[in-house]
Amino acid sequence: MNVKNDKAINMSRWSRRDFLKLGAAVGVGGVAASLPSVSMADSGSPTVLNYLAWPGNADPYVIGEFEKAHNVKVRIKEYVGGDQMLALLHQAPPGSFDVVMADAEYMHLLKQGDFLQKLNPDDYPLQDFWPEFQKFPLHWFDGDLYSVMTDFGYLGLSYNTELYRPEELESYDVLWDKKAKGQVGFFDFYLPSMGCVSLSAGNTAPFDLSSAQFEALNKKLMSLRGQASGFYTIADIFSSFSNRQASLIPGIGEWITLGLRESGVPVDTVIPKEGGLQWTESMSILKTSPKQDLARKFIQWTTSPRGQVLMATKPDNKKSIPSKAGWELLNKTMPDEAQLLRMQLNAPNVIDEYRSKKIAYRQLPSNQSIEAWNDLWTDFKSA
Repeated sequence: MNVKNDKAINMSRWSRRDFLKLGAAVGVGGVAASLPSVSMADSGSPTVLNYLAWPGNADPYVIGEFEKAHNVKVRIKEYVGGDQMLALLHQAPPGSFDVVMADAEYMHLLKQGDFLQKLNPDDYPLQDFWPEFQKFPLHWFDGDLYSVMTDFGYLGLSYNTELYRPEELESYDVLWDKKAKGQVGFFDFYLPSMGCVSLSAGNTAPFDLSSAQFEALNKKLMSLRGQASGFYTIADIFSSFSNRQASLIPGIGEWITLGLRESGVPVDTVIPKEGGLQWTESMSILKTSPKQDLARKFIQWTTSPRGQVLMATKPDNKKSIPSKAGWELLNKTMPDEAQLLRMQLNAPNVIDEYRSKKIAYRQLPSNQSIEAWNDLWTDFKSA
C-alpha cells in the first residue's frame, strides 16, 4: 500500500498555546457556552454520555438501541474538522466529554495532548475485524491501543454522471480541462482537498513531502484556482451537486455521493489512477471522563455486528465498516444495502480496493507544519 506507516508525525512543535491559537483561528473562541455543563449531578450521573463527534453521529437510527438497552442519553457536541475538535477539547473543563470520535490522523495530537485513556484490546471485538484493521497503525502507540475504528471510506474524485463518463476520469488531470472551468468544487478542508492534488502531482505518500515537493504542490494547487466553482461546507457540497454548481469535486467520496444518488442526483465517485485517500473514524475514551465503564460499553456497542450495520446504513451518511462480522450480518439482513455499499463477501468489494495499493491513509503533514498547509489552503481560496 502506498502508505507511510512507520514514520511518526513530528508534533513536538505543538504546545497548549499553539492549540489555543488554533482554536481562535477556527472560530471556537466563544464556544464555552455551548460545551456540556459539568455540574456535580451531571458528573455523577450514569444516564448521560457526553459525546464529541462529527455531525449526525448521535442519529437515533444509530444510537437508539444503545440508549434503550442501557437507559442512557447520548448527548452529542458536534464539530466540523479535526482542528475544531482539538480546540474544543483544550477549552472544555475536564470531564466535559466521555467519548470522542476523531479522524485517525488526529490520534497523534490527542495522544500527545494526554486526552486519551489507554484501552484494553480484549474489551473490544477486534477479532471480528478484517485482518487489515485489527491493528490499524494510527490507533496504536508503543504497542498500546488508544482508539477503535468504527468506519472508513475512500476519497477520490466525485462527479456528475450526466456530464462525465468514467473513462474521462481515469486521472485527476480532468480537473484542469477546459470543460471543467468554473465547475470544480472543493470541500473546504485542506487535508482531503490538498491530499488529492498531491496525489495528482505523483506523490504516492501525499502528506510526506520534501520542501521541493511542497513548493510543487503550491504551484499545482494555485493552477486550479481558475477552475474553481466554490469552497463548500458539507451541507453546501450536497446542494452544489444538486443544483449543478459543481460537476467535479476532488477529496470527497461515497459518504456523500451514495446518499445523493439514492435521492436521484446523478453523481458517483471514482478513484483515479494516481490513487485515493482513506479517511478513518474511530472512538476513544477521554481520560478525564467520569463514566469510563459506560464509555467502554458505547464503543463496544458501536463496534458490535449490529452497531456496525447501523453505522454503515445510516440514511444520510453511509459508510464502510471494518468489522467482517458486521459485513456478514449486513449481507444476511440487508443484502441490497450490502450490494450498494460494495460490502458483499463473494463479489468485488471495498476491501479489494484497500488491497489494490492505490489507497493512502489521510494523515497530517510529516515535514511541514499544519499551519503551513492551512496557510497555503487559505492563499488558494483567496487568490
